[in-house]
Amino acid sequence: MKRCAVITVSDRAAAGEREDLSGPVLVDALTAAGYEATLTVVPDGEVPVAAALRTALAGGARFVVTTGGTGVAPRDRTPDATREVIDRELPGVAELLRAEGRKHSSHAALSRGLAGVTAASDTGPSAFVVNLPGSPSAAREGIGVLLELLPHILDQLDGGDH
Repeated sequence: MKRCAVITVSDRAAAGEREDLSGPVLVDALTAAGYEATLTVVPDGEVPVAAALRTALAGGARFVVTTGGTGVAPRDRTPDATREVIDRELPGVAELLRAEGRKHSSHAALSRGLAGVTAASDTGPSAFVVNLPGSPSAAREGIGVLLELLPHILDQLDGGDH
């Protein structure tokens, strides 16, 4: 079973001031699709997000999906932290997620979310990393798109043929 990590990025959820609604949506979808998924909640900002990404990758996660921190607010730094961790961007995946989101809300165009892959290293295998917006509906819509791509991407990262 492939390991996945869900990281909710929210100052208020990390402080216990509000319930994390989007992270559990992602965990449930991944589990229903046959993946092993863990959930971590961290505050906004580049440092905590980059640390959570690195921890998930070092723990062997092959797919890491974040929810939250992708907008234009001053502390929305999830894509910036992600850029520090990935080796290669997959801009088509991020564009596809925004296009799907725009079918439901014009605010999807404001997401700065990234998608990319990491290289295998001493600290973990290669992995697919994606940022989703923080709303439960955007998480649900986004994971639907990603679950269609995930088996092929993981196969490619493992050296599979086209």
